[in-house]
Amino acid sequence: YVSSEKFINQFQDHSRNNAINDFIHFYQLIDVLIIDDVQFFNRAEKSQDAFFAIFNHLHQSGKQLVLSSDKPPKDLDGLQERLLSRFRWGLSADLQMPDYDTRIEILDRKMRNDGLDMPREVVKYVSYNINSNIRELEGALISLLAQSSLNKREIDLDLAKKVLRNFVKTSSKEITIDTIQKMVCEFFDVPYDKLLQKTRKREIVQARQISMYLAKAFTKNSLKTIGEHFGGRDHTTVIHSCQTVKDLMDTDSLFKENVMELQQKVQLAAM
Repeated sequence: YVSSEKFINQFQDHSRNNAINDFIHFYQLIDVLIIDDVQFFNRAEKSQDAFFAIFNHLHQSGKQLVLSSDKPPKDLDGLQERLLSRFRWGLSADLQMPDYDTRIEILDRKMRNDGLDMPREVVKYVSYNINSNIRELEGALISLLAQSSLNKREIDLDLAKKVLRNFVKTSSKEITIDTIQKMVCEFFDVPYDKLLQKTRKREIVQARQISMYLAKAFTKNSLKTIGEHFGGRDHTTVIHSCQTVKDLMDTDSLFKENVMELQQKVQLAAM
């Protein structure tokens, strides 16, 4: 594994020492070459020439190459077309930032591997608030453990909030009806505009009812205002929806589990 910047620096060092052939030969002996951030090759024309020779040799020898960049090959500016054409030979995969559930799973696995244990509410709080990348998620975990050890203090939600101030901008956030609607739509994979339309599709109706229930529980809006945010429905519809959600939570364990998970998400968003 090597970053493109390190590759470029290595090439320049060998170039100054008239040892470019040694540099290329070293990389041609590798079985699997992983290069990160190849978009930075755009500022190093001669490094591209060296990498082209390395790429060809490894590919023809049946070796493996894994390349990453912040954009697909067609959008990489400043790279030689002969390199871009070779990049297109392989499988391109669009890697997105991990979602909330995946971040929880990553933290759980990290803790299992390191023999660590943390309260569930702390794991959820960290996973919700660190949503940029995995390095930052792991950094938050390390900082939390360090603070716990240095201060001889058990890890709890208060300590997590204190530590995460160094990672994210924290402020007491007022939850809006719009925020809740978007959370519910994302959770159930329902289009936002469908939530406001007149439809009797079961999955849409339930998402709307749960949204109204959460809006009543977590916002200071009146029933009339909540109804207006759902396509101009009146307050009696909101009352009926809230009662329906309560009844279903008493009889349907999966439904109750979904609502409780959404409640936790809303609570985390407000912290």
